Amino acid sequence: MKTTTKDYFRGLVGQDSAKRKISFFIKSYMNEGDLPHIMFVAPKGTGKTAFAHALGSSLIQRGSTKAKAMIEINCSTIKNLKQFFNELIIPALVDRDVTLFLDECSELPKDVTMALLTILNPNKERRTEFTYEDYTFHCDFKRLSFIFATTEAQDVFHALMDRCERIDLEDYSHDELAEIMRLINDKQQWEGDVLHKIATTLRGNARKAQQMADKVRLALSNKIARKGIFTKDNWKDLSYIMGIYPLGLTSAEIKLLRTLSEQKYTRLTNLSAKLGLSKACIQRDHELYLQKHNLMEVTPHGRAISMQGITYLKKLGKQEVKDEAERELKKRK
Repeated sequence: MKTTTKDYFRGLVGQDSAKRKISFFIKSYMNEGDLPHIMFVAPKGTGKTAFAHALGSSLIQRGSTKAKAMIEINCSTIKNLKQFFNELIIPALVDRDVTLFLDECSELPKDVTMALLTILNPNKERRTEFTYEDYTFHCDFKRLSFIFATTEAQDVFHALMDRCERIDLEDYSHDELAEIMRLINDKQQWEGDVLHKIATTLRGNARKAQQMADKVRLALSNKIARKGIFTKDNWKDLSYIMGIYPLGLTSAEIKLLRTLSEQKYTRLTNLSAKLGLSKACIQRDHELYLQKHNLMEVTPHGRAISMQGITYLKKLGKQEVKDEAERELKKRK
């Protein structure tokens, strides 16, 4: 039976551009017998591991109907070249048909990275040799396939990145996140557009969709919602209990916005002191998502809340007052 593109990605929503590239490489592998070295680049929770596994499970072993074995390694566990060679290459890759998936490859030690430059060096023979101490590793790309993934592309050694075909994954749309939740909670019914409202709080992140689906399941088991249908009121109750804010902002990000609203400009040092957070934490974590949604801006004069940020806080304040009044009314009843 002919394999279709959809067969490669069952259960994986969105990422159409990445799917086209992966499908092209899978078909090339089927025709030529080897795969170019693949580098998945994406923010955390966007599906690098899921797509790497979808690719790996489509690489059929020569003379078989089954995919090659896939070995997954988190690169933070690799300490040096000796360990890499003696605990991975010799026992798991020599004279075998294997797909090696190296996740978080920005964490690779320098000596391992340098070895990989030789092992992965492109050439028309599609095979290389690498000698370590008294052993020579023969790498045949028709038997061994290499997949990498990273959230920190800037920290991957440029020559290693150049040896790979880069596949970037993107944030998911609200419709895609809603569909992911629908697929996870496939027996759940949803009132009106409640699923879309939930999706707006997931920060474009598929992992958060999985986590939110779990929260909905727990809400059902805790009788916050009834099993038949998850309503807008159920979502309001769950948001209150779990501290879920519009756009998925965290309580720390809300606090940052409110601190910025107190004056026209705030220096990073002052902001750090008021929030009790390090400058690096503010810059690398809390500010990024706020800037992405134009809720704040960084100027030569300091940090400042934007008009959209002011509007956000006003709407949030009104909604909190309204919700509190509704909760008080329910208690009296």
